[in-house]
Amino acid sequence: MSATHPPFEIGAPLAGLIVPLDRVPDPVFAQKIVGDGVSIDPTSGELLAPMAGEVVQLHGAHHALTLRADNGVELLIHVGIDTVMLRGEGFAPLVHVGDRVERGQPLLRFDVDALAARARSLLTQIVVANMDAVTAIETCRGVVAAGAPLMRLTLAAAAPAASVAAGASPGAAESVQGDAVVLPNAQGLHARPAAVLAAAAKRYKSEIRLVRGGDEANAKSVVALMGLATRQGQSVHLTATGPDAAEAVAALARLVGQGCGEAAGTAAAASVAAAPAPATTVSAAADAGQLVGVSASPGLAVGSVVQLRELAIEVHEQGENPARERGRIEAAIHEARAQIEALIDPHAQSARAEILAAHLELLDDPDLLDQAIAGTSRGQSAAWAWREAYSGFALRLEGLDNALLRERASDIRDIGRRVLALLAGVQTSRLDIPAGSILIAEELSPSETAQIDRSKVLGFATTGGGATSHVAILARSLGIPAVCAVAEAALAIPEGTRVVLDGTRGLLHGNPSADELAAARARLARQAARRAEEASGAAAPAVTRDGHRIEVVANVRNAAEAAEAVQQGAEGVGLLRSEFLFEDRDSAPSEAEQAAAYEAVAHALGRQRTLVIRTLDVGGDKPLSYLPLPREDNPFLGLRGIRVGLDRPELLRAQLRAILRAAPHGHLHIMFPMIASVDEFIAAKAIALEAMAETGQHAKVGAMIEVPAAALLADVIAREADFFSIGSNDLTQYTLAMDRGHPKLARQADALHPAVLKMMALTVEGAHRHGRWVGVCGGIASDTLAVPLLIGLGVDELSVSVPAIAAVKAAVKRVSRSDCEALAREVLAMGTAQAVRARLSALAE
Repeated sequence: MSATHPPFEIGAPLAGLIVPLDRVPDPVFAQKIVGDGVSIDPTSGELLAPMAGEVVQLHGAHHALTLRADNGVELLIHVGIDTVMLRGEGFAPLVHVGDRVERGQPLLRFDVDALAARARSLLTQIVVANMDAVTAIETCRGVVAAGAPLMRLTLAAAAPAASVAAGASPGAAESVQGDAVVLPNAQGLHARPAAVLAAAAKRYKSEIRLVRGGDEANAKSVVALMGLATRQGQSVHLTATGPDAAEAVAALARLVGQGCGEAAGTAAAASVAAAPAPATTVSAAADAGQLVGVSASPGLAVGSVVQLRELAIEVHEQGENPARERGRIEAAIHEARAQIEALIDPHAQSARAEILAAHLELLDDPDLLDQAIAGTSRGQSAAWAWREAYSGFALRLEGLDNALLRERASDIRDIGRRVLALLAGVQTSRLDIPAGSILIAEELSPSETAQIDRSKVLGFATTGGGATSHVAILARSLGIPAVCAVAEAALAIPEGTRVVLDGTRGLLHGNPSADELAAARARLARQAARRAEEASGAAAPAVTRDGHRIEVVANVRNAAEAAEAVQQGAEGVGLLRSEFLFEDRDSAPSEAEQAAAYEAVAHALGRQRTLVIRTLDVGGDKPLSYLPLPREDNPFLGLRGIRVGLDRPELLRAQLRAILRAAPHGHLHIMFPMIASVDEFIAAKAIALEAMAETGQHAKVGAMIEVPAAALLADVIAREADFFSIGSNDLTQYTLAMDRGHPKLARQADALHPAVLKMMALTVEGAHRHGRWVGVCGGIASDTLAVPLLIGLGVDELSVSVPAIAAVKAAVKRVSRSDCEALAREVLAMGTAQAVRARLSALAE
């Protein structure tokens, strides 16, 4: 027979009026997503321990903490609503994580009057965070004194022991805390890296937590990891309790330090590369038929509207036997997994495959399953409990102060609805769409997007979502024009209506005239013909109409990409990102390994084509797990690029020797990243000259111009450097003081801003004064709209993404140098990036 437990009494941590949880003006608490309990409208400003136990969590803003009793009950106390925004002001914690406290012991003090003036509400929530530990809660009513009885909990027959991992015997358990690891992921632990970490953690029997400051999360839960809202550069550590704790912490810490399968800095670069150009601003006086949205995937499409409506799924709350309901949930999850696996091409390494793999991890999320099972234990049906669980997690993500994580809520809802449909017996089938369709919907789930037949669907528009959503990423990977966040009037466009979708400008023309349709089709025909013409002429040199030669080269990571670039018409490599050799590993590559990689790229190009190798560009915001650097509050202004090389000269010397060993096989150049002063360049060049003396080889040595200081000192640095290459992405963010990855500022961080263009002009002027050539290797070089302007500024070389080579060469051939110079003089007198883009767009038309 199972043992019975006496009721467990919880005391009031504050004096005040008891308020039912469903009356709290916060859906996360009101819908009992966090857990069940009560709220108190406080009249006292000292928080007392409502039970004896251990402090297992203390939020960095000091407004919330969690206690764990010896019987396993975890109690979350959350002071106020939106008090996290105060960042700890007005709060004075009296305990630390790990402290043992007794009931009635002061935990926290806060200024009631000050917080009342600044917070949305002072209602303080006291909730049981692990509802599987209890079967019933009785709460008091009315006014309560601090320390008086507040709740009585009926414990489950076997409340989980806090110190023993599931499946492990107490005698086999050990507790281990790992060393701090700095998160290299550009967007923190969002869906994909979180899924990688959770999948790896599930291989161990131990209970594993990821800790960031006073917050922690179950490392086996994708949702919990995302809910930490981590950011790049933050320090985290792992703790584990169980028979394999030490092994788990060591392996997972290494995985976290390596970016959980997402190379340091890759996410940021990928998001910038994949994101469309800033959408053209459309005035309120735009054509009445034009509906404005956000560009999610570029391109133009003309087709017929197919409206996709989300099927309402009705479920009943009351369930049958809890064990039977739990079995239904598990069976539905198993079937949903089979459905998703059927959508994945095991041989494809694509955005679609990565996103669907992340969905598989979400299906295995232990916190999500536990929440649903807890619902069935309270008598809810499997469908009802599951819907409450996944809706609650999605709602929690949508409330985070992180645009990328908010958009991951759509992934939770996607897999949630898939399982819910199976539980409710609702038949779902693959999208059966007629040819020539443009889909319109409130939302398209990632799995629905993954099923799209590219031969039939020409594009889509949604009233929700954004350019960083998984749906937008999939659309770009499929080459489908897409507009997100379009006006809701799109949902009223009748089925079969002919529309024009402009993914590049973020527009849906819902009522085009016959002339407008004809113009759009003509534009499509011109684009197709232009692409074919560009490809046919890609092998020829890029020469303007008046005979000025512009060298068009490629940005690559390895020999395979270099070979592909040559096939596409590249005249060399203007940027070999050498850091690819240093990422996703436990130690730095040997000199021999590096030399072999550089030689392979040189062989792919041949001796007649230029090869510019950038030395290791990591540090600060792009750390390596085996290269310990101090944590920095502002990593973009810290140890980055050449500063790391000068700080670790032996690492730089080894790389320079390896690069020079490839010199006999190609036309080699060395480039130092993030040069900000002539002293830095001279110091780096001195090490390069030493390496040349050691190896007996020689190479040109140049500087990347990525910070305003280098542009302003271009004339001075050019006396020492053999060439310059402008990194327009970083030059833009440093000139405009705008993080190009910031969700609210990324669109304004435009390389066509006149201030950035003036920095480029200064760079060219200073270099040419000393006979040095200047290239551009940032994103603007691949933008055909900007090519005439860059020629006019005097740029000698354009280093572009491999797919853009043919288009950029063709853009050079369509213009004359003299016209481009006149254009540059005109544009440099402008005041905004919008004005520059408008002028270039008019020129392109």
